[in-house]
Amino acid sequence: MPLPNLFGAAASALAALGSLWIFALMLLICGDIAGRALFNAPIPGTPELVALSVPGIVFLQLAQVVRARRMIHADLILRVIEERAPVAGRLYGLLFALAGLAVFVFLLVWAVPDLATAIRSDEFAGAQGAFTVPVWPFKLALAAGAAATALAFLGVAWRELAACFRAGGGSAGIARRPAAAVGPVAALVALAAAYVAVNFLGQLSPPQIGLISILGMLGLLLAGMPIGIALVVLSFIGIWLVRGTETIAINSLGLAAAGAIGSYEFAVIPLYVMMGLLVERADVGRDAFAVAAALLRRVRGGLGMATVLANALFASITGSSIASATVFSRVAVPPMVEHGYTRRFSVGTVAGSSVLGMLIPPSLLLIIYGLISEVSVGQLFIAAVIPGLILAAAFIAMIALIARVRPRFIGGADRVLEMQAMTVRASLIRLLPMLALIVVVIGGIYGGIFTPTESGAVGALGALVIALARRKLALAELRDVLIETGLVAGSILFLIVAASLYSRMLALSGIPTFTAQLVSQAGLGLAGFLSVYVLILIVLGTILDSVSIMLLVLPIMLPIVSALGGDQLWFGIVTVIAVEVGLLTPPFGLAVYVVKGSLPEGFTSLPEIFGGSTPFVLTMLVVIALLAAFPVLSTVLVR
Repeated sequence: MPLPNLFGAAASALAALGSLWIFALMLLICGDIAGRALFNAPIPGTPELVALSVPGIVFLQLAQVVRARRMIHADLILRVIEERAPVAGRLYGLLFALAGLAVFVFLLVWAVPDLATAIRSDEFAGAQGAFTVPVWPFKLALAAGAAATALAFLGVAWRELAACFRAGGGSAGIARRPAAAVGPVAALVALAAAYVAVNFLGQLSPPQIGLISILGMLGLLLAGMPIGIALVVLSFIGIWLVRGTETIAINSLGLAAAGAIGSYEFAVIPLYVMMGLLVERADVGRDAFAVAAALLRRVRGGLGMATVLANALFASITGSSIASATVFSRVAVPPMVEHGYTRRFSVGTVAGSSVLGMLIPPSLLLIIYGLISEVSVGQLFIAAVIPGLILAAAFIAMIALIARVRPRFIGGADRVLEMQAMTVRASLIRLLPMLALIVVVIGGIYGGIFTPTESGAVGALGALVIALARRKLALAELRDVLIETGLVAGSILFLIVAASLYSRMLALSGIPTFTAQLVSQAGLGLAGFLSVYVLILIVLGTILDSVSIMLLVLPIMLPIVSALGGDQLWFGIVTVIAVEVGLLTPPFGLAVYVVKGSLPEGFTSLPEIFGGSTPFVLTMLVVIALLAAFPVLSTVLVR
């Protein structure tokens, strides 16, 4: 077997092991809950095993994430460069791959001795006499995953170099195109100049180093470097310069990799991802839309309103806007177009209402906000209920207004949908699995029966049972779900590792304190700060995904909110809605691209979807203003 194929098989095997590990954790947590509830005998060591497992699961996935090009990045500028100057694009790809290789080589410098120490000293987790487990297998998973990821980046670098030579006509061809290397060479020269300036022309203050790191990070993100790698590289350099030694920077990288996500709470992310994917396979969204459409068939714009209602129901068990956009592009758009709705209205309604998936609990973004801000995820879920209902109601009211003032968008003012009514019994039969899952997952959290992590495990198991009962999940489909779960969870959790290092660099540089003082001296007040903050989120949303935006801005903004007396629960709800605006705004608009990619080729265009979703963006801005003016709407159920 050729070496690349052998390595590909090894990377796939590691990812499969990590995905099966997630499935095993789901069963372990559910078994712990059952033992506790039925026999008052929980499984010993469950929290410790879960906490130890999360870093290993993530790093086992990363080599395959790199090979599948699933590392989250903003490729707007890089895509243009690749189209207009292929050689330059390949050189940028080579530079980014080498940066990734360096990151994981430095991580191995820390991980291998740490693994050896754990083996020699018989290091264990737990408490003697109660539960103990050796930690070296978990550290071995981290080290093996890091080594495989380093090799994966090396492979990418080799492919980019070979492609560069092919695109440039060999070394002689590249030599005749010196402009192709201007960007990458300029980046290296800038880094070298910064190093010389710091070490030979006088020391910069920690805040200056922090500010330069942030600006450099934004430049790398815009250039297309994977966001996690960019965060690690600039944070690593920033810590090195602030503390004056690479040893502290390497230790900080290792501690972030092993400790940032090494807690029971972080297992909630892969569990909710798995639940969302299983629910999508079970066709639960199709049933929700069918019931809502039958209920609103006599109302002007009823199918648009039905899409919003179905999205709200679907959101309450998936926590993902992207899953909502994928499902309802296939489920809701064809019936709307068939019944006379314009394509612009139809695709815009699906894209716009999909944002409910990240606000109505359980929400992946709220989980990430809670983990970063150290605010209770359960309280965030409760705080999001009223804002989520307000946003869904606002969308429905907006559709009703469009149906009245622009009836041509819905096929005419007097158009009545020729759809068969659905009996109450038939409606309940179709909605029962979804309602049962909502009651178990959300009710368990609100009732204090489950923690968010436990609710994720129970929800994933419930979704699995529903999919199997409906015969929507053969063994091959289950394998695909588990693999996709690992890839999605791995890419997100690695971002959190990188953001942890980024937060440490900011703390060492004093940037959060400096920024808070600057805002206080400017006299903006909480309202003024919030206006600027929301504007920043919307602008960043045009080029970055939601998770990356939160990981970038929250370490800086959270101390400012606290200094200004803002409630962190309320701030989290406003943040999530503002960040979700970016899903609908060009040029990035991830939800828009998902809708287009889920529909047949040539069915619609990106400008048509962006145009159709514009009323939803305006409605979201109105809701943000409402929540900003009346914070009690976000906190009344919690306080």
